[in-house]
Amino acid sequence: MPTVYEVGKQYPDPECPERPLPMSRHETSPAALQRTGTNQRPNPCCFCWCCCCSCSWNEDRERAWRASRETKLETIPNCEACSKPTTEEVKGWAQSFDKLMKNPAGRNVFREFLRTEYSEENMLFWLACEELKSECNKQSIEEKARVIYEDYISILSPKEVSLDSRVREGINRKMQEPSTHTFDDAQLQIYTLMHRDSFPRFLNSAIYKSLAQSVSRSSSES
Repeated sequence: MPTVYEVGKQYPDPECPERPLPMSRHETSPAALQRTGTNQRPNPCCFCWCCCCSCSWNEDRERAWRASRETKLETIPNCEACSKPTTEEVKGWAQSFDKLMKNPAGRNVFREFLRTEYSEENMLFWLACEELKSECNKQSIEEKARVIYEDYISILSPKEVSLDSRVREGINRKMQEPSTHTFDDAQLQIYTLMHRDSFPRFLNSAIYKSLAQSVSRSSSES
């Protein structure tokens, strides 16, 4: 049986097989069969095969996939150890994504927001890459690199991050001899994705606004 890494090399960029696929044009839901009877044509919705299908059968499959994914993410440690952020720090995060990512408290609150958008794996992958860079032992580097590959690059993982084919192919080549820089391109791509896509929504989220109000109130009281 091929390993997770070998499967990744053979199929560098397909969609994750664990995510439920929309029903094919030849599939029908059990509910549809009951409604129509054995000799009648089923509801046309149950023949749809596009991603925008809104039939209840596809919705049930989507909910089941999300529940499975959330269960697997629940085993991940909640946050990094850090002190309570100051008012200046929280305000500074709104001005610079780099400041947010360099601050443990900032990463924690941003990670909490990412969890609400089902994209927490982006932060987890970035943190794992940072940890790999600090490693010096060759054997430990190889072990951690393979764990990162299996957790965030493999198409078999529920925590797979979104990378383009060029980056994936580069990782597969570098995994022949893993180093602390094996995932540099992927880490930059995910960092850019979080900056451009998730960060603007984070600044407008209830999570960030509530924290900003809380630290401001605590500062004024003291």
